[in-house]
Amino acid sequence: MTFELVAGLAAKDYVTDLPLCRVLFENNKYYPWIFLVPRKENTKNMTNLTMDERIELMREIALAENVMLRLFPSDQDNVAMIGNMTPQLHVHIVCRKKGDPDWPGTVWNNASAPYDENTKKETIAKIKAAIEAEMLLPQYQITSTKG
Repeated sequence: MTFELVAGLAAKDYVTDLPLCRVLFENNKYYPWIFLVPRKENTKNMTNLTMDERIELMREIALAENVMLRLFPSDQDNVAMIGNMTPQLHVHIVCRKKGDPDWPGTVWNNASAPYDENTKKETIAKIKAAIEAEMLLPQYQITSTKG
């Protein structure tokens, strides 16, 4: 069996792949928003990951969160794993600003407006380049804890 995205995630825009996760882009100009989706088949929740995969997921969340906050300064970033409607493990990383259309409430199924096509492509390219540069930093390199 191979890794496949469920329909809701497959409709998102591709950004890049990390060692464990595929990075996807939410096309909503109100909120800079990406998803990390572990590229492992039949992964509905964290229990489907090994301990090493869980540690790698945390490393990739830290990387993505740092990139998003640097690119999109915000008052609050939200990192969440909610799979009630999309039954595949995925991590939301959303940058929020006071006064955005849903502040201080949640973004789930609320204000949405797509980027224009050029801005969307530029934003995705900016996120991809920043992730690739961040991946080169030593804190994101995999080191063995077994000896």
